[in-house]
Amino acid sequence: MQDPSAESTPASGNAIEAVARVRRTYEQLRTEIHRTVVGQDDVLEQVLIAMFCGGHVLLEGVPGLAKTLLVSTIARAMSLQFARIQFTPDLMPSDMTGTEVIEENKSTGTRQLRFVRGPLFANIVLADEINRTPPKTQAALLEAMQERQVTSGGVAMALPSPFFVLATQNPIEQEGTYPLPEAQLDRFMFNVRIGYPTEADELEIVRRTTSGTAAESEVVLSAIECLEIQSLVRSIPIADHVARYAIRIVRATRVREGDDALEICRNYLAWGAGPRASQFLVLAAKAKAILAGATHVTPEHIEAIVLPVMRHRIVVNFNAEADGVKADDVLRAILTHVRPDGADPRTSRGLDLSVR
Repeated sequence: MQDPSAESTPASGNAIEAVARVRRTYEQLRTEIHRTVVGQDDVLEQVLIAMFCGGHVLLEGVPGLAKTLLVSTIARAMSLQFARIQFTPDLMPSDMTGTEVIEENKSTGTRQLRFVRGPLFANIVLADEINRTPPKTQAALLEAMQERQVTSGGVAMALPSPFFVLATQNPIEQEGTYPLPEAQLDRFMFNVRIGYPTEADELEIVRRTTSGTAAESEVVLSAIECLEIQSLVRSIPIADHVARYAIRIVRATRVREGDDALEICRNYLAWGAGPRASQFLVLAAKAKAILAGATHVTPEHIEAIVLPVMRHRIVVNFNAEADGVKADDVLRAILTHVRPDGADPRTSRGLDLSVR
């Protein structure tokens, strides 16, 4: 049986050094990416958190906000193979996964089938305007996201590691689209909203894009190092009272479970978030802690990633639409009412250690 005071032991020197090294790498990544992409600090951090957790991201924003540029720049800075798939109504699953072609051996005169890999066989796949393709094609992408493999001709083939899907959709144009079902939305770790740049950022964008020079990002991280960071993220400790805090936030959205739900949830939520939200909250908070230079998770790390983790996992009702209440409004109200338990003084001794 595990010693209950085990969490109170300070982080080892190796762990502190590893966290400090990841934080330095993260700062270098930000610097290199910002040589090409202007602003979008929160978006960049959220995308990198999801990638360091091995999760997928749904990016929402109007056209022209550098979604494709951001993803391709991240891939270049992390020396990962990048592929872009433009989703259209006539896109077929084989257009993504690959297809079998007949290949003739000229020396023997025999013919055989050879599988030609599609764009899904990349480390980072940009699924552009994912809601413009039929459910059949969306389902093929879903298998790749969940199983990290594709099936062709009854044969399953593993995708490269690491593997990330960053999908985009336009929140304005909805005509001729196929909205993602809740089951598929739940596969995305984060739903990241990209807003308009500030006036200062937009001025810098205009300066860069109307001049004759364009900066290129240099490689900061390798694929193997990315996998090592993913392993480090999962090793970060989290106290029980902090994990319970994450679970209580998720359970507060489940208005059908009892009569003690918050009033705003009873009035405006049709369905709450499932257990995957709790899992991703804790995992993303671990990555957030590392990027902040901490060796353990605090309630503040949980609160910082509630919106991107949960905004696509709760369903608002007609009352919310009529009153102009968004999912983010409900989640902010939950954070106001649901507070963390008092920290155990036995654990605070070891869990307050962080790297500056």
